[in-house]
Amino acid sequence: MPHRFSSLLDKSAMTLSGLCLVHCLAGSFLLTMFAASGDLFSHNVHLIGLLLAMPLAAVALWRGVAVHHRLGVALLGAAGIALMATSLLIGHGGPEIALSVLGVGLLGTAHLWNLRASRG
Repeated sequence: MPHRFSSLLDKSAMTLSGLCLVHCLAGSFLLTMFAASGDLFSHNVHLIGLLLAMPLAAVALWRGVAVHHRLGVALLGAAGIALMATSLLIGHGGPEIALSVLGVGLLGTAHLWNLRASRG
C-alpha cells in the first residue's frame, strides 16, 4: 500500500507539471484571455501552482528516495522547483517562460524517474 500511495503522489505531481507546461506554452492565448477577464486570472495562478507543487514534490520525491536511495532524483526535482520559484521573481516575458518551462521539465522528469526507480 505505501508503494501505491507514492505512485499516486508521483502521478499527481506529473499531472500538475503537465498542466503547468500546457499553461506556459499556451501563454499568448492565455494572456489574451487573462487580459480580457480582468482580475479573474491574475499572476497569482503561478504562485498558487508553485505552492501546490512544492509540498507534493517534497513528499513524493523524498518517499521515493527512501525506497530507491537515489538522492539525485530529489535534487533534480529541487532544481526544478528552484527554477519555477525564480521565474516568479522576474516579470512576464521570455526569461520567465523559459525558466518556468525548464523548471517544470526538470520536476516532471524527476517524478518520472522517481516512479520508475520506486518500481524496482
